[in-house]
Amino acid sequence: MNIYKSLNEITEYIDKNLEEEISYEVLAKMLGVNVYTMQRLFTMIAGISLSEYIRKRRLSSAGYDLYEGNLKVIDVAVKYQYDNATSFSRAFEKFHGIKPSLANKETKLKNFPRIVFNEDINLTTELDYEIINLDEMNLYGVSITTNNDEIGKDAPLFFRQTEDKYLNKYGEVKYGMITYDIEREESQKYYCLYDKKIEEFEHIKIPKSKWLRFRINSQNAKDIQDISHKFYGEFLPSVKYNLKELPELEYYHDGITDFLVAIY
Repeated sequence: MNIYKSLNEITEYIDKNLEEEISYEVLAKMLGVNVYTMQRLFTMIAGISLSEYIRKRRLSSAGYDLYEGNLKVIDVAVKYQYDNATSFSRAFEKFHGIKPSLANKETKLKNFPRIVFNEDINLTTELDYEIINLDEMNLYGVSITTNNDEIGKDAPLFFRQTEDKYLNKYGEVKYGMITYDIEREESQKYYCLYDKKIEEFEHIKIPKSKWLRFRINSQNAKDIQDISHKFYGEFLPSVKYNLKELPELEYYHDGITDFLVAIY
C-alpha cells in the first residue's frame, strides 16, 4: 500500500464532501486501519489534525461562496455543517479576519488549499522493534499541558525541571508519557512518571496491553523525537498495526530509552 496515494484519496474525498458529514470510518477504511490510527497518521504526516484540516477547507470554500454569490450567512453556515450562524461567524472571522457579512469583492480572504502528498516518497528506513506484553502499570507523576506544535520543546524542558526538583527526593524519572486528546486530535499532556507510589503525585494506571517497543541507545530528547517521527512517518504507514487508545510511553533505564506504543 502506498500510504501517500491513500492520503491523497482521503483529501480528495474530503474536498468532494465538504458539504456533507464526513465519516471518519470511511476515511479509516481507505488506509486499512482503525479510526484512531488513521487520525494519528494524518496528523503526524500532514502536520495538521484531520478535524482542523476539514474545518479550514470548509471555511476556505465558505469564503469563496460568500465572495462570489449573493448567499445568506445562515445558508452558507448550514451548507458547511455548522449548527448555527453564530458559531459559523465566529469561526469564519477567526480564520479570514473579517465577519462573513463583509465578504465581498473588495475583501481579501484567506485560502487553505487541499493538501496533496508526494506519492513518490520511498519508505526505506529500517527500524528494529519487538512486540511485548506488559502487565498493568501503576505510575505516579506530574504533567504539563501542551500541544502538537509545542511538545517538542515542552517535553524535554519539563523533564529537566522535574528531575532537578525531585531527584534527591524520589530519584530518577522512570517514564515519560504523552496523552492524546481524541476529540481535538492533539497532544494534550506530557507526564514525568515514577514507578513507585508517591502520595503528592497523580496516580496513572496503564492497563495490561500489547506494545511495540523500539529501543533507543540514548536518553537524548532529539534521539527520542527522531524515533517518534520515523515511527509515524515511515514505520506505521508501511505496516498494518492498529493503535490502541493508550498514551505513548518512554521508559528510561540503563542509559537507554524504550519507546512504547500500544497496539491491538
